[in-house]
Amino acid sequence: MELLLAGTPDRALDALVAASPEDRADLRALRDELFLVAHAAPAVSPPPRLRARLLASRPRPRRPKRPVFVVLDMINDYLTPGGPLEVPRARDVVPALKRRIGEAREKGVPIIYVCDTHAPGDPELDVWPSHAIEGTRGPEVWPEIAPEKGDHVIPKRTYSAFTGSTFGALLDDLGADEIILTGCATEIGIFATAKDALERGFVVTVPPDCQAGMSALAEQVTLTTMSALAPFEPRYLRPAS
Repeated sequence: MELLLAGTPDRALDALVAASPEDRADLRALRDELFLVAHAAPAVSPPPRLRARLLASRPRPRRPKRPVFVVLDMINDYLTPGGPLEVPRARDVVPALKRRIGEAREKGVPIIYVCDTHAPGDPELDVWPSHAIEGTRGPEVWPEIAPEKGDHVIPKRTYSAFTGSTFGALLDDLGADEIILTGCATEIGIFATAKDALERGFVVTVPPDCQAGMSALAEQVTLTTMSALAPFEPRYLRPAS
């Protein structure tokens, strides 16, 4: 109740109670009770002068205007059955992802594929099984959602799309202020990329039907965690340079 009365954003409250059905029910009940209390209070008509002043001072909401659609690590070595780093759930989201990629193309939203890629002898392969070796089909995008002319394809070496790649520079060139983030694995690459993007001021949206973790539980925990995070100094609110 204290958090509600203090005006805590719904995003933060919903994240706090997401893991507990009892807490979610309590929060719904508290919101209903506050609504009833407010509804029962007698209506007061503000003086015309006050109403005009409030309406004139009301800020116009600003929202991101330059989204990009990012497909992360939907590559052969992660989607092929029996692969050493297979993410089986990733194959299940391919139809929804294919549809959303098509919708983004129709709207003129830039499509960026970021693909885990390693040179032979990469120290990363001392920690993980050999995978996504450049020059093989391993780091190539899964054929059903393959890039088309005009799409961007960026290799990366580690979890976050920003680390040691040209991803950040491309976003700057595109003037992006929002990332629609899809792909796998939710609790690893998507989380690392989302965290870095939020700290750089991007609004991050992860469509639930276009992400895949190693398990449903891992997805739920990661998506709930990300839902509580807001972008740091959002780019869409920054003054034009």
